[in-house]
Amino acid sequence: MHGDIRVNNNENQTTERASNPKFRGAVMAVVVLGAGLVLFLGANTFARFVSGNDGWDVVAGQPVEVTVESGSSAAKIYRVMHDARVVRESDLRAAVDAAGVADRLQAGTYSLTTDMLPDDVVRRLVEGGDVNAGSTFTLIEGWTIDRIIDELSKTTPYSRGEYRAALRDEIVISPLLPPDVADPIIRWEGLLFPAKYPLNESDSPAQILQMMANEMTRRFEAVNWSRIGELGITRYEALIIGSLVEWEASVEEDRPMISSVIHNRLNRPMRLQIDATVIYALGYNPGRVLATHLKVDSPYNTYRVDGLPPTPIGAVSTASLTAAADPATTDYFFYVLGNTDGTHVFATTLEEHRANVRAARAAGVLP
Repeated sequence: MHGDIRVNNNENQTTERASNPKFRGAVMAVVVLGAGLVLFLGANTFARFVSGNDGWDVVAGQPVEVTVESGSSAAKIYRVMHDARVVRESDLRAAVDAAGVADRLQAGTYSLTTDMLPDDVVRRLVEGGDVNAGSTFTLIEGWTIDRIIDELSKTTPYSRGEYRAALRDEIVISPLLPPDVADPIIRWEGLLFPAKYPLNESDSPAQILQMMANEMTRRFEAVNWSRIGELGITRYEALIIGSLVEWEASVEEDRPMISSVIHNRLNRPMRLQIDATVIYALGYNPGRVLATHLKVDSPYNTYRVDGLPPTPIGAVSTASLTAAADPATTDYFFYVLGNTDGTHVFATTLEEHRANVRAARAAGVLP
């Protein structure tokens, strides 16, 4: 909507005023005064000057300890930092948006100071908490739900059975749980987010697992799902694809490329034939997948079944989930480890793929 200026309903009077030299001089004086204030006070101070009394009366450099609870949204983190007088909420939001890291802000306890620069706070939030508030537990990308339970039972006073009971008895909840997976433990596959979590002595198994489930839900909802209709998959299927990418990709640039191969094969249709699904089906990692392993009878063995496995095969990072939801546009159907730095080489035809395999063996990358 455009506003119009009226002075006593006389448009001519308005025009005269705008063209009057004295009026123009007054406007110029105000502009010069504003510019002078910016130069004299500095941009940040001038912003505070024009904002009036916004309640930000802070002595800079005072030490403060701030805890960001797991599952906190970006908006809640901005408010927590503002309330602790670390940085203005609006300034932190702008810095996070400029850096594009709203989905990478981590829970934890931080040793900070009052009135910090927004960019410094963003860096700290991406790096994660630095104060040991009790103990911590780091959930690694690709870990299966069984592995997570095993590691938690080693780190905390609780047994595997107590963690399994929290999941089985539906004490822990998640909106991402698939309705058509009968196993009460396996249906949690991929629904706990890989990150470092603070643990308190009073935390129960259900509280610990719920913290991880909440973080996964938050990260999942932050993904850009705009291409999901075009790709012809559900968001849960994207989560499954993300878990495959997690296992297969060793470097960041390969994630969207490997994702494109998976999508291309699904659209052909063509069996995925991904070794990681065979390892999951076996229940152990043989180190090298052999022809005999490919015969394992399992709905997860993508050498024997069509389409995707019924659930994810491990914990999924934001990067892999993003690659699943936004794959590169390619005509590739094959990939193989091609370099010692962990990068893959891709091919459209089987002949090209076989040539890449031969080259990788000649270079000593493959046995």
